Amino acid sequence: MSAQSPALLRQLTQAPAAEAWPAAVAHALTLCSAPLTPSRAVGEVVRRERELGTLDNLMAGCAWDLWHDLPDCVDTTAERLTRWWAQVHGGKAVLLLDGLSLRELPWLLQGAAERHYTTHAVAATACELPGNTQPFAKALGFAGRSALQHNGAGAAHRLHGARTECNALPWADCATLVDAHPHWVYWHAWPDDQMHDGSGAGQGLDLLTKHAVEKLNSDAFWAFVRRLAQGRRLVITSDHGYAATGYFADADERASALLKPLFGQRRSNSGAGDAGELLPPVLLQGTGAHGTHCQALGRWKWKASGGYPRLAHGGLTLLEVLSPFVELSAPAD
Repeated sequence: MSAQSPALLRQLTQAPAAEAWPAAVAHALTLCSAPLTPSRAVGEVVRRERELGTLDNLMAGCAWDLWHDLPDCVDTTAERLTRWWAQVHGGKAVLLLDGLSLRELPWLLQGAAERHYTTHAVAATACELPGNTQPFAKALGFAGRSALQHNGAGAAHRLHGARTECNALPWADCATLVDAHPHWVYWHAWPDDQMHDGSGAGQGLDLLTKHAVEKLNSDAFWAFVRRLAQGRRLVITSDHGYAATGYFADADERASALLKPLFGQRRSNSGAGDAGELLPPVLLQGTGAHGTHCQALGRWKWKASGGYPRLAHGGLTLLEVLSPFVELSAPAD
């Protein structure tokens, strides 16, 4: 957990949850937002992954009960977006990159700085629980992600007055769809579609990192961002992050007996499930705005029919529950 780990360890194990959670989030944000270079991106992202794994293991071990307090201690992306939308006067836009994690944050910050954008806020916000697309859409008042396509979201959602779009088109094609309407919400399927590519096996953290280098440093992406930010304050964020499960440890026999039948290849499931008597637990149950659900806790993988995916989301680790939240304004023409 880096040189500051003794202090962080004390906060996570001794401080109240209202202090422990901000410390954990700040640590993850600081670690993941440090600059990256394309030539060394894969190795550095993997190094950060392993370093943050130490914190994840602690939070699934002796500090596991902190996860019950997440909704009360960390702003959800939907709540922060709703507040921001109400507070900003004039043009505003939201770019939702489905499944974007804190790992990809450096490309946004570096690209914005290189192109002389003003960065007004950089934060990490929490997903809805469980960390899947539909709960996030519902939290914003959308029927689902696809409802945003062709401005079909209606008027009952929480981002009032927005023109909406949703697709997986190339960035250049996306830019052509953004008209002069002052309020926009654009939900793009990348990187989630890349994450789940390959018949559910996932592409792995190294390949997704290479893809992120290409996608988020391209002139086409920043031309799309500029189109959204032209005359508007822009937030770039996501519905949830993802877990690099290819780096997770194999669950032992007792844990697998709980996890495999309940989750299969997933990391969350609706309804109640058998949490067993293991301490620390390997899954948690919760009931909230999105019903009763179970989520895998910590960095565990298990044998599953068809193979366990190397990238997944819906469980309880820091990089799958946290999303980057970046507020930008474009330079004057």
